[in-house]
Amino acid sequence: MERKLEEGGLPYRKRSDRTSRLKKYRSLRRRKWIAEFKDWLIMAVVVFSVISLLNLFVFNISMVKGHSMQPTLYEGERLFINKITLAFRDPRRGDIVVLHDPSNGPDRKEYLVKRVVGIPGDIVEVREHKLYVNGKPAAEPYVDTAIEDADFSPVPVGRGFYFVMGDNRHAGASKDSRFFGAVPLKMIVGRAAFIWWPLSKANTL
Repeated sequence: MERKLEEGGLPYRKRSDRTSRLKKYRSLRRRKWIAEFKDWLIMAVVVFSVISLLNLFVFNISMVKGHSMQPTLYEGERLFINKITLAFRDPRRGDIVVLHDPSNGPDRKEYLVKRVVGIPGDIVEVREHKLYVNGKPAAEPYVDTAIEDADFSPVPVGRGFYFVMGDNRHAGASKDSRFFGAVPLKMIVGRAAFIWWPLSKANTL
């Protein structure tokens, strides 16, 4: 009788061993999954931090809104904004820059895209509907019309300030330094380096 009980107990022990092995396997899989999840989470945090730092100090992606920079830039185009360049050189005449809107009022925007036409020490004026810098007509191959807004007398650009205008010279088409004055360097976010979207219009600026 005792022998029969021992023999009858073997299948139970085998089932118990299989159950134990299965539990260990599931536990190992669970620990492995948790470890992989932690690795992915750490990687995601690192990537997000790096991208955030790059976006804050090195580059930014901006979308053109409005028509003030036509015919150079059109609404909906995406720009690559180089921020770090300002750490090595100041904006130059002809640079297209993104700046904080210095104006006040209900139509104020967070950012503006404009072209630098006057740098510190320059004297800017519009005479007979043409831009003059330091008494000489400015070469502006990027515009498609004469300045339709009113002329203005010579304006000296102070130290650390920049005179910006939109490429669209039609009447009332651009809110720029003719409206809010020259802007300080600290308000300039970066230089528009190139159009990256749509691909059909991809081009350096």
